Amino acid sequence: MPAEKGERLDQQRVADRLQMLDERLDNIDSVVTTLVERVMRQPIVVQVVCPSCGKAIEVSVTGNARVGRGA
Repeated sequence: MPAEKGERLDQQRVADRLQMLDERLDNIDSVVTTLVERVMRQPIVVQVVCPSCGKAIEVSVTGNARVGRGA
């Protein structure tokens, strides 16, 4: 009987951790979706300086489609 109780506790612990993982993945999905929607609405400019020559390079990311507005 004690072994069965331990197994049930282990199963409950796994179920709880899976629930936490699911919630975290949902949160990550929300953050990524928000970021993509922002990129699609307005440009984001990233400026990188070359460590060799010191020249600044600008990368602009823009979009013209709306995320989540499906057919």
